[in-house]
Amino acid sequence: MLTTNEKAYHDTASLMADIGRRARAAARPLAVASAERKHAALVAMAGALTASEQAILDANALDLENGEETGLSAALMDRLTLTSSRIRDMANGIRAIAELRDPVGDVIAAWDRPNGLSIERVRTPLGVIGVIYESRPNVTADAGALCLKAGDPVILRGGSDSLNSSLAIHACLVAGLKAAKLPEDAIQLVPTTDRAAVGEMLKGLGGSLDVLVPRGGRGLVERVQADARVPVFAHLEGICHVYVDRSAELDMAVKVVVNAKMRRTGICGAAETLLIDRAVAGTHLVPILGALAKAGCEIRGTAEVRALFPAAIPASDADWVTEYLDAIISVKLVDGVGEAIEHIETHSSHHTEAIIAEDAEAVARFFDEIDSAILLHNASTQFADGGEFGMGAEIGIATGKMHARGPVGVEQLTSFKYRVRGSGQVRP
Repeated sequence: MLTTNEKAYHDTASLMADIGRRARAAARPLAVASAERKHAALVAMAGALTASEQAILDANALDLENGEETGLSAALMDRLTLTSSRIRDMANGIRAIAELRDPVGDVIAAWDRPNGLSIERVRTPLGVIGVIYESRPNVTADAGALCLKAGDPVILRGGSDSLNSSLAIHACLVAGLKAAKLPEDAIQLVPTTDRAAVGEMLKGLGGSLDVLVPRGGRGLVERVQADARVPVFAHLEGICHVYVDRSAELDMAVKVVVNAKMRRTGICGAAETLLIDRAVAGTHLVPILGALAKAGCEIRGTAEVRALFPAAIPASDADWVTEYLDAIISVKLVDGVGEAIEHIETHSSHHTEAIIAEDAEAVARFFDEIDSAILLHNASTQFADGGEFGMGAEIGIATGKMHARGPVGVEQLTSFKYRVRGSGQVRP
């Protein structure tokens, strides 16, 4: 006879195996679905989100109440919170994805061989995708819509803290699938908070899963990267830097740095370290740090920085490798772009870095020598977002170097195959 724990595990394993089988069964009809039908489904999803705004807000209120009771951090509460504006943004994001050109069937390259064979490399859906995320109910909409556009069934496993919100959003996505007569199993949400469900996804659901995408804290991402038996698109942390060069315009530097840190402190594209060229410390440091402090940011600086800005508190070695996800920034003076690059390459998580400069040579060196997924010139790190890249939305930011890097949008959720046409050729 099974114990209670064994029965719970058995039930969850059976549930997840069934979800995997249903997703795999949806893969072929979704792969051949017309661009017009997918477009119709996405438009219907966006409409359902707008129409269900109050129901989504009510569900989110339950999650927020539970989050307060369980002591979620301010950063996680911010990610969990939905507002009318954020729901509109979700709906508009889906509409933007709907208007993107359907990548499935694109001929990426074509060539003819001397023997008369004609070869094409053609874009195809990637397969069944699993997305595991925490405190981000908007990921339910973004990931579901992006995977649908790419022709990929998706299995969504949100955090227990956002389950009510995610269920309400998922219902809107299913309504869109129904309206377009597409398989309802193309977008599935894991309905249990049992952590064993994540373990089953890491094992690949009996071969049903092709790719995993974790979106959450370091603990979640480390576990997925260590234990997954299928490929993973992920970034571990967003330790993002802004470097203010000696050629930077002061007003621009103030505006960009404050936005990069303070627009939304809890997102992975928020700046965590500020590097300022020692050559302009006397003119640029105090105005920039003063603006940050006025916006409510805690400044942690080296002894040099504190000498010029006494309100700063001492920075420790740990600060240079910390993703605060909060209104805190570490600050250091460097000797020009070379030392800035050295610091970034030593401490960066290879997510996003920005340079504020008018010197074209400094910018070129910054772009050439830093190996991060996203590099910006005279622009906020908060633009590290698929929607801002014109992708409609993103399923996450990948910092690896295989298949996908940077914002993972529709094209990054496809693979390819070769079509070879002949006229009776045989190989000698």
